[in-house]
Amino acid sequence: MSLHRRPLGRGRWVAAVSAVLIVAGCALPWFRAGGGEGIPALVGNGFFGPGILAFLAALATLALVALPYAMGDRPVAVDRWWVYALLAGVAAVGVLLRALAIAFESGGFGTMLPDRAPGIWLAAAGVVGLAFATTELFGARPE
Repeated sequence: MSLHRRPLGRGRWVAAVSAVLIVAGCALPWFRAGGGEGIPALVGNGFFGPGILAFLAALATLALVALPYAMGDRPVAVDRWWVYALLAGVAAVGVLLRALAIAFESGGFGTMLPDRAPGIWLAAAGVVGLAFATTELFGARPE
């Protein structure tokens, strides 16, 4: 019996960190409108509408990074660069569609400034990181 574990690699590390950024970003506010004197602010996060796609893609990415370690020494067929690319695309579509919905429903892109809505910016940074991880995995040889 061997306790040898294969190394994670830079692409999978970046994918895991990016997925955690997306999950954290979904929990933070994605927009804030109103909030003047005596008026409560209207706040929303990434769990409404298509923003949930980014959250689900991030969870699937974390499961995909952990899957080879759960399967033991056998190679896993879905642990390939194109699966990470698909998940990055789903997360990007979720963030983009939610941003457009916020812009049309709650008063424009001014409600999504970084000081008012850090969540959407954090999730977008996670999507960019996931795309970078995909390019890293594209050049890596399969294990």
